[in-house]
Amino acid sequence: MKIIFKIGISLTLLIPSLVFSQTGKIVRISKTEDINPAETSISINPNNPENIVAAFLSYDNKLPGYIDNTYSSFDGGLTWKEVRTDNPEKRIQGDDAVAFCDDNIVFHSYLSFYGLENENLKQPSSGIFISSSKDGGLTFPVRAVLVDHINTSAPMEDKPYVATDNSDSSKFRNNVYIAWTHFQQYGSRSSSDSSQIYFSRSIDSGKTFSPAIRISTTGGDCRDSSNTVEGAITSTGPNGEVYVVWAGPKGLVFTESLDGGKSFSTEKVIGYIYHGWDSDISGIDRANGMPVTKTDISNGKYRGSIYINWADDRFGDNDIFLKYSRDRGKTWSNDIRVNDDKMNNGKQQFFSWMAVDPIDGSVNIVFYDRKNTDGNMTAVTLARSVDGGNSFINYNLNIPPFDCNKNIFFGDYTGIDAYNGFVIPIFMHFVERKKLAVSAALIHFKAGTLDELK
Repeated sequence: MKIIFKIGISLTLLIPSLVFSQTGKIVRISKTEDINPAETSISINPNNPENIVAAFLSYDNKLPGYIDNTYSSFDGGLTWKEVRTDNPEKRIQGDDAVAFCDDNIVFHSYLSFYGLENENLKQPSSGIFISSSKDGGLTFPVRAVLVDHINTSAPMEDKPYVATDNSDSSKFRNNVYIAWTHFQQYGSRSSSDSSQIYFSRSIDSGKTFSPAIRISTTGGDCRDSSNTVEGAITSTGPNGEVYVVWAGPKGLVFTESLDGGKSFSTEKVIGYIYHGWDSDISGIDRANGMPVTKTDISNGKYRGSIYINWADDRFGDNDIFLKYSRDRGKTWSNDIRVNDDKMNNGKQQFFSWMAVDPIDGSVNIVFYDRKNTDGNMTAVTLARSVDGGNSFINYNLNIPPFDCNKNIFFGDYTGIDAYNGFVIPIFMHFVERKKLAVSAALIHFKAGTLDELK
């Protein structure tokens, strides 16, 4: 059956301190000694919005390989304290995600591996871990193991992303959820090896997690490209609904759980990523347009709306898109183009991430933007909607545009969070030809409006 989806169109060096920009304040989070930090995630404590936790990876010459850093702030993002993630196995770590529960616990999920495709390596391994903190991210004494494969390079677990249920009206409030891609054999080109989406949950504040279950019906290949099922992000609704969306050879795939993640509905295709999620972005070694899923749990007009944000090149160059459902995923809006430059102008937008404010219901999307630059020079944009995702205003963050270097790993994603009009995107950017840094933009809006507070 052919499914038709309608389309709606509606750096120079920064010092490691506070820099004032046209939109918000830019604060460097990574340290000077951090080697090429990337893959950022950020979460605001709903009980104390001055407390923010961020996470990202950086390279360690002593390992050698990538390791995780967690950063905590108690002054609204102005200053940050670094905390190294536990790594007793001395493995490569990455794919960081952080999320606060409504009970003041913050969770940090990440993968930990050694040796993916080379069977000759000693003690290859692949696992997913979640650490938790009760002191705002200063310490992470609890470390839960979701899955850990030891002395084998297969299977391999990839791209875990933690989410929490923070809705006051949910009977599953403070449950912790995580979804990821399970590779039978990472990198395999054999048609007998597949990728699938797996899921786990915790009902005891992250101390233990349930045995992993497969929630995808249709799998993908193991090549880590557009025909692989990847990008599974969990989001929760006002009444404890659990939604998971991912990308794969069929497009955007959706499933839901109404029993707190015990079981899931049959997957259904709800949209199409034109030419697949594996994007071709000049100056970037690899880039993806995988979906990000968030739900409005505010008490506003659009409460319960599910939003999906992704990127594709249907108009000749990469653009940022959004679609939404107001009826728990039964029907979906047309695709809405988020960036505001002229279509098919050869300018690329990529690596978007989304946050839906749990207080004012605004939809906030950060992405890299080349609409006003030439070549591989890249800026950062925040798009904000206060009408349920029907229209967006784009704000230039105005850090100096930077030139990209495809020989430096740029990571796979950025991050953003929002609370009561406070929006904080976090992103990596080049500060030298071969050096990356991570910064955040502190932006305060009058809640529920497009008006930035200075």
